[in-house]
Amino acid sequence: MLELGVIADDLTGGVKVASLLEEDGVRCPVVTSVEALEALDDEVQAVVVGRKLLSRPADEAVADAIHSAESLLARGAKQIYYKYSALFSSTARGNIGPVAEALMELTQTDRVLFCPGRPERDAMVYRGRLFLGSNMLHETPRRFDPVTPMTNSNLVEVLQSQSRLEVGLVDHDTMRTGRAACERFLAEQSAAGVRFFIVDVIDPPDLDRVADLVRHCPLTTGSDDLPVALSRGWPERNIAEPRTLLPPAPGHAVVISGSCTPKTSRQLSRFEGTRPVFRVDLVEAARDEGLLDRVVEWARGRLARGPLGIATTTDAQGVKRAQAELGREGASALADDLLGRASRELYGLGVRKFVVAGGETSGAVIKSLGLEHLEVGAHDDLLGGYCHRAGDDPVSLVVKSGSAGEDDFIDKALERMWMADAASV
Repeated sequence: MLELGVIADDLTGGVKVASLLEEDGVRCPVVTSVEALEALDDEVQAVVVGRKLLSRPADEAVADAIHSAESLLARGAKQIYYKYSALFSSTARGNIGPVAEALMELTQTDRVLFCPGRPERDAMVYRGRLFLGSNMLHETPRRFDPVTPMTNSNLVEVLQSQSRLEVGLVDHDTMRTGRAACERFLAEQSAAGVRFFIVDVIDPPDLDRVADLVRHCPLTTGSDDLPVALSRGWPERNIAEPRTLLPPAPGHAVVISGSCTPKTSRQLSRFEGTRPVFRVDLVEAARDEGLLDRVVEWARGRLARGPLGIATTTDAQGVKRAQAELGREGASALADDLLGRASRELYGLGVRKFVVAGGETSGAVIKSLGLEHLEVGAHDDLLGGYCHRAGDDPVSLVVKSGSAGEDDFIDKALERMWMADAASV
């Protein structure tokens, strides 16, 4: 029954894919370890394995992805889907190319399509170039991202720089000629040695065309929306009622923020207008081994009075200062480690509701809390980040990427989890 096994390169993106499938009526849990696959209900048709692959050393990311894929195949998955950001976010050395090469070898397929386009979210690929609205990717603030700066909009060139295999393009004109013509084009290109193909997607029907083209491929790749199009072609599709309210998680609430994007900064500032926030200076944290203890003691006396925040979020100058002192990867690793450990300590103080800003930060928090199996709410104004660990000690989270959400996102996230508590009374 497992039609689709998704390997997501970060937790936030993995939860979003699951939420889009849930919105369309497909139950799709998220697991954070392959061991958790053993506990899946036999009726589950799709599952997301959420891992931290995006910024790890390539050899580690490849080994991790292969382990996930082997476990999904052993569980009976008919198709593997390697999920990355619609922004094709990656470091200069990968890891989209290296992971895709390894999965290609494992699944013994002779070509792989790459479909990052999300036209309903204004992320479009045309002539192999990625556009966000009317701007090319390298013209947007993504070029300043502290971990994955995207300075080239030509995805063929970006993928080629990470890959040993030759990269080609299925352009929009070719896509619109129909499946048979596309198959002939791909066969001709494959015979000439091309193995990877960036696919143009500029409007929603293009996703259906891509899904039709790769429906029976053992491996395909892309961003958030393509799995929904794939699921609509399953011969038997179990339809469930979308859930916008998950079970309750009684306990305190906190906001954990590691993102330094302008959107997250505005969201945190709005929250800070009425709630206390402990802002961690990473340079100071690197020199002060007792900082985490002070954070926990600060929180201990305030949790009973309502939500509070712990953040390494800072402005562009603060990011530059931390990176100059600690290095780009060192600053990011320190922030994730500190916020992950803080989350675990706060859990020990009775926190059971977490709003987490930042993809890498979300992964660190979920790992630190030991959450291996998550139910996911349907995609809505929480942008697919609402999830829940059921059981005797339930935990609820709303996770988000740094660039997601309006200024009142934190308020909406907390309100949703409180609504779940109230509905259970």
